[in-house]
Amino acid sequence: MRPDQIKDEINELELSEKLILVEDIWDSIATSNAEIPMPEWQKRELDKRFKDYKEGKLALYDWETVHQGLREKYK
Repeated sequence: MRPDQIKDEINELELSEKLILVEDIWDSIATSNAEIPMPEWQKRELDKRFKDYKEGKLALYDWETVHQGLREKYK
């Protein structure tokens, strides 16, 4: 089935059916996560950040502090 046909079929679904479909799609993506390629630059950046974290070089903030800062910034 072509993507435009799939979209047409989805448009015919009830909201509850669409939500179930979205959940199923996310589950499918999660199970095939190992198949998603990660660029080398991204691996290097993640390794660098993890190293900095282990060495205590990162400032860490709890969720409440981050949330409050975002609320204040985007009032």
